[in-house]
Amino acid sequence: MRRTAPFIAVMLAVSLLCGCGGDIGSHPPQPPASPTEPAEEAVMPLELNYASGTVLRMATGYNSPQTGLSFDADTAGDGVTLADGVTYHDGDLKPTWVEVEKRLNIAIEDKYQGNSAGKELAYWAERMDEIDLVSGSADSLTKAGEAGKLVNIAEYLDIMPNFKAFLEDNPVVRLSITGNTDIGAFYFAPYFDGIEDIERMPLMRVDWVEKLLDGDGVFSAPESKKIGETYYRPYMPTSGKIMVDIVKPDGTDTDILVKNYDAAGNIIQNMNAAGQISGVFAVNMLRNYIDKAYGGYYGTKRSDLFVGQNAAWDADELVALLRCVVANPQTLNGTDSVQGLFTREDGNNQRRCDMFRFAGQLFGVRGLESRQGYLYLDSSGKLHDARQEPDTYRSLDRMHDMAREGLISESFLNGEEMTSAEMLERDLGFMHYDFNQTQTVYNRTKLQTDEGERYMAVMPPVACWQDGTRGDKYMHFTESWRSVKPTGWGISAAGVAGDPDKLCAALKLIDYAYGKEGAILMSYGPDAFIKTNADGSYATFSFNGEEMPKIAEAAYAELWEKSGGNYTDYARRYLGSTLGFVKCQAFEYQCLDEIGKEGVDHISCAIALGVIRHPELELAENGWYVSMPTVFPVTSREADLLSINAELEGSFSTGKGEHNLLVDAIVDGSGTPGTNAAERYATWVRDDMGCREYLEVMQSAWERLLACYSR
Repeated sequence: MRRTAPFIAVMLAVSLLCGCGGDIGSHPPQPPASPTEPAEEAVMPLELNYASGTVLRMATGYNSPQTGLSFDADTAGDGVTLADGVTYHDGDLKPTWVEVEKRLNIAIEDKYQGNSAGKELAYWAERMDEIDLVSGSADSLTKAGEAGKLVNIAEYLDIMPNFKAFLEDNPVVRLSITGNTDIGAFYFAPYFDGIEDIERMPLMRVDWVEKLLDGDGVFSAPESKKIGETYYRPYMPTSGKIMVDIVKPDGTDTDILVKNYDAAGNIIQNMNAAGQISGVFAVNMLRNYIDKAYGGYYGTKRSDLFVGQNAAWDADELVALLRCVVANPQTLNGTDSVQGLFTREDGNNQRRCDMFRFAGQLFGVRGLESRQGYLYLDSSGKLHDARQEPDTYRSLDRMHDMAREGLISESFLNGEEMTSAEMLERDLGFMHYDFNQTQTVYNRTKLQTDEGERYMAVMPPVACWQDGTRGDKYMHFTESWRSVKPTGWGISAAGVAGDPDKLCAALKLIDYAYGKEGAILMSYGPDAFIKTNADGSYATFSFNGEEMPKIAEAAYAELWEKSGGNYTDYARRYLGSTLGFVKCQAFEYQCLDEIGKEGVDHISCAIALGVIRHPELELAENGWYVSMPTVFPVTSREADLLSINAELEGSFSTGKGEHNLLVDAIVDGSGTPGTNAAERYATWVRDDMGCREYLEVMQSAWERLLACYSR
């Protein structure tokens, strides 16, 4: 049931009562027409008709010469023959775009310069009459649209049935692309790297968990280390009982599991009280705790607490497990060292930021994996910024305590170049938080799976999430939910000016891509790369409750040959798909290693059964569950206010080679323990770094978005 109208009414009422926004968010009156309104004598087309063979000049691609509409010399070489039996050369359109020409009866002139989105639009900024479509960042496309350089696509939605239906089904998408809240204008078709699906997941060496926790009797090992001084303190209760929803082991239904702290105590409290214990003793403590806390529910397969379909692990249990892992290297990898938590690239700020995202998962902190900066809504619909919330720094201080215990990789703490591929290939690392497909592929390329080594996605942890429905709510929740990416494709106003055929062909291309047939083409490529039945229909499989095509065996073999099993690289470099619009995860799923499928199947099942909660792309009654729009439209005055505190953005950047204070807090802590450090750090960010003003601007923009959508 759709709940958009009640949500907007409540949110607008709350903003008026709170007096939010005020003068800071005022938007100067705008003329009723779009900056790209056709000349007075032009007629709005009633349907998307255009002359056969209409040429579209397309300056569109992903982010490099290898990921454009046409083959580059590096990819094509002397000629590359693909699974469709065709040999392609430098400058030839890739299969997807050859097929687009056929299906839409257009001719494509590839004008893409091979730049990242923002730079591509900048290249053409003063030559927009030479192109018809262009890729760009959402911010730059919106700015160009407001300057009259791009077509206001909103004016044509009534003749774009597929795109219109897509936006109606996903209100947050419409909010994410709105560039002018006075007239509801938007200037680009958004890109999705998957939609309505989980994005990042915890990944563990499952075989190590099984080796430590499973079996009858006590754990023994010829050699282990001592657990040193303990700094981490309990996050979960130390007494009483809590109940959490779980999935039954066979995935058919849900169940309720009791965490009984009266029976078992809190494992961290128990370990800390025991003093300097051996790794063997720690494992047996954890085994005994699991048996008592869960009343023998997991039996001798205690590893299922962490890695099973019925997993219910929490932050304290993970820290206890990490202590066992790093104290038992001889048992796990035969050396004297194991690294606990790591990131994909411990020396790259872009990937190091995954550590604080994981902190949000562990300790129930919203905003650390937001689709827009660090913003999230509370249950009443008021915006918050995680950077000025004390709970953020409390969670990072807990991560710092883990680091002090040696549970986070040395390379992360030192900012050294170490990758997840190296961690797995050399049997050094236990766990990180990342994308399933790109990381579990290492089961085939780095790990020796025939010896039982398995790196797999596991269920998100149980944490205390304050969703506003009641007090402490212990549940599985993920903020890592796929939505609009900050890039898209726009239509050049100067390029199509005076040429209704070009305008209609460009609109048709966008609309086609959001229909079922077009969405399959934009992900899978042409039919030659899709498996078919004897009658020519697609062979399908069930994916997230929908029948989706299977990829052809030849295409599957080819993606391993040419891109090492990385679906996205193969699709962009060779097929020319997933460059824009909606990337369907059904193709990517089929490219997973079997171990990769096992883990994500557990998670998908839990999502389908409602055990894992997540943000939504519709305007839910409880604002806490609303996914943030990817882009907020701000006025020029607001942009000037934000620029005064430019240090704020630079200090919390998630870009490669840049800097993030949240990462620093994990490494160094947020202050001296016991001195209200988290509160003081949050206050400093709010008052001295301009986060208060930033949030006021975003609150005002959010209110305008809601008001615009309700009209």
